[in-house]
Amino acid sequence: IQEGDLVKIDAGLIYKGYHSDAARTYAVGEVSPEAKQLMEVTKQSFFEGIKFAKAGNHLNDVSKAIGAYAAKFNYGIVRDLVGHGIGTHEDPQIPNFPQKRRGIKLMPGMTLAIEPMINLGRADVAWEDDEWTVVTMDGSLSAHYENTILITDGEPEILTLTK
Repeated sequence: IQEGDLVKIDAGLIYKGYHSDAARTYAVGEVSPEAKQLMEVTKQSFFEGIKFAKAGNHLNDVSKAIGAYAAKFNYGIVRDLVGHGIGTHEDPQIPNFPQKRRGIKLMPGMTLAIEPMINLGRADVAWEDDEWTVVTMDGSLSAHYENTILITDGEPEILTLTK
């Protein structure tokens, strides 16, 4: 890790049978204005998406909102990695871009890990030999922002938000 890098911290948690998932991207030292904007847009795209994470809406409403916000900045929206249901990365898959189908109908009690992953350049990614590390194909910076949310009868509740 060097000055100017972006570092992703991914923290899954299992506590008394309850699962959660969260991730953040942090700047190492001083970073470029472009890197700062990428991190902010990625975070905000999460919040744009959860505006639609309400009972009665469909999963694609969340995906479309995330993708539409990030697309305004001409960023690459990663397609090879998606959000997921809570458990052991179970269904439903939650893309960060619109789908042809509406997806499942959201209902109170659902817990979902919504996690925009946005690249400064192209959307393409590849796995390194350790089969865990993911890098951008074009070498551009990437940011990731994830929280576990609960669908309620009203506004969604963010279960992993830190102060």
